[in-house]
Amino acid sequence: MAVIAYLTDIEFGSGSLAQLPGRMERLRISRPLLVSDHGVVSAGLVDKIVPFLPEDLPVFLDVPSNPTEAATLAAVELYRNKGCDGVVVIGGGSPVDLAKGVALLATHQGNLARYALIEGGLEKITAEVAPVIAIPTTAGTGAEVGRAALITLEDGRKLGFVSPHLIPKCAICDPELTMGMPPGLTAATALDALSHCLETYLSPRDNAPAEAIALDGAVRIWTHVRAAFHDGSNLVARTALMMGALEGGLMFQKGLGAIHALSHAMGGLKSPNLHHGTLNAILLPAVMAINRPMAEPKFERIEAVLGIETGGLVGALNDLNHELGIPIGLKTLGVKEEQLSLIVERALADHSHATNPLPLTPDEYRQVLLAVMH
Repeated sequence: MAVIAYLTDIEFGSGSLAQLPGRMERLRISRPLLVSDHGVVSAGLVDKIVPFLPEDLPVFLDVPSNPTEAATLAAVELYRNKGCDGVVVIGGGSPVDLAKGVALLATHQGNLARYALIEGGLEKITAEVAPVIAIPTTAGTGAEVGRAALITLEDGRKLGFVSPHLIPKCAICDPELTMGMPPGLTAATALDALSHCLETYLSPRDNAPAEAIALDGAVRIWTHVRAAFHDGSNLVARTALMMGALEGGLMFQKGLGAIHALSHAMGGLKSPNLHHGTLNAILLPAVMAINRPMAEPKFERIEAVLGIETGGLVGALNDLNHELGIPIGLKTLGVKEEQLSLIVERALADHSHATNPLPLTPDEYRQVLLAVMH
């Protein structure tokens, strides 16, 4: 077990869940709002943290798979009515993002939209954000150490709320919580994390230490995802995936790219309801292909550390998607061609668009989408 201090404090390793009471005490959280979702409850994971929490805590479980403004406001109302002084969240990226929204609105005035990055919200979010302790149950989103929350507003826009003050004050990363995760969810979350590592590495922002961490995360995921997929009880593989996902999340400040611009845009659709990690896995090969001419040396470095023949990354990603049972295209998920124009419009407005290696045009975004429609 290790304690890591990088952007925030991280308790990492099997059994680290036991550190929760001490972390709450340090942050002076005596009455947290517990945020999770019904799936995490059904999996028995909420029961695992109950022994480490005070009794009779308020609990919010109605978290949509893509967090919404309405759900965030409902949780904020519960937080205030019950006199809470912090948030403990256990789950995947959706509960963690909603928890960040609660911590923001519980301490800041005005509607949620004013704090969105594209609305100039970065400077409006202060250190008054309520403390959050995040406990991930998937090895994918990196939200437990990320500075952003993605929340769909009432007007249908899925916007990013970004600030260093939104990074949870502590992340407790216990790979035992991911044991037995279904193969499909294992694959989608791991490839979500891989997309974080690759996109942040390829971001044109200059940050050499971040790039080193991103490559390390990519190697861990690439090396161990198959073992975790085929054997959900493999703790070595589960630990490697959790560290890889954590490393990808630590690199968010370097910026993502077109994969996330598009997946954020599709995640805000009213129908179909789409899984973020699955979208990223489908988009990953096509976006890598269109970006390669702008960053050839970095692509060669990725292939070298992953043990892939030079020029073979896109093919290897396609092969991995096939091996892990990722859906073959967006049509299989219910996305329709008449929705593509709206998706492109929203991708161009997304905060991840700015750090893609190639500044994609509307036609190039549409080209990527058509390549993965099938």
